[in-house]
Amino acid sequence: MIYKIRKKIAARILKCSPKRVKLDPDEMAEIKEAITKDDLRGLIKDNVIRMIPKKGVSRVRAKEKQKKKSRGQGTGLGKRKGKATARTPKKEKWMNSIRLQRKFLKELKDKELLTTKTYRNLYMKAKGGFFRSKRHITIYINEHKLVEKKQVKGTDNGKKE
Repeated sequence: MIYKIRKKIAARILKCSPKRVKLDPDEMAEIKEAITKDDLRGLIKDNVIRMIPKKGVSRVRAKEKQKKKSRGQGTGLGKRKGKATARTPKKEKWMNSIRLQRKFLKELKDKELLTTKTYRNLYMKAKGGFFRSKRHITIYINEHKLVEKKQVKGTDNGKKE
């Protein structure tokens, strides 16, 4: 009974539950003599009264799993929950594809392989969702022969006057 009260006071000092307060069984006489909070503080300092540390949930397994996922393991169809659009939203998918297509068209225009008119036409087609991918654009350009051959400045295609 005497120790219960001491435990409660020690718990208040340590700011924890009385369940986590551990009294040294060899020093029970010393604990019995402690009356004031100051006495108990001294015992805590001398390690006669200790606080048992909290037990947490280990993150080892979680970290291991995360490492494997970063390598692409354990992400197959059986591990997926929700729709494909829940994993990557439609808008995000669209943004990624349209940015890639626009970048590709800009590169072709900068290399002067496309005229401004054809570039604009293809750009608007891309905006309308006509092309599935960058590869689809190249196929379309090749089929319709929209690429212009580069002319080196200063020459007239080998013609002599």
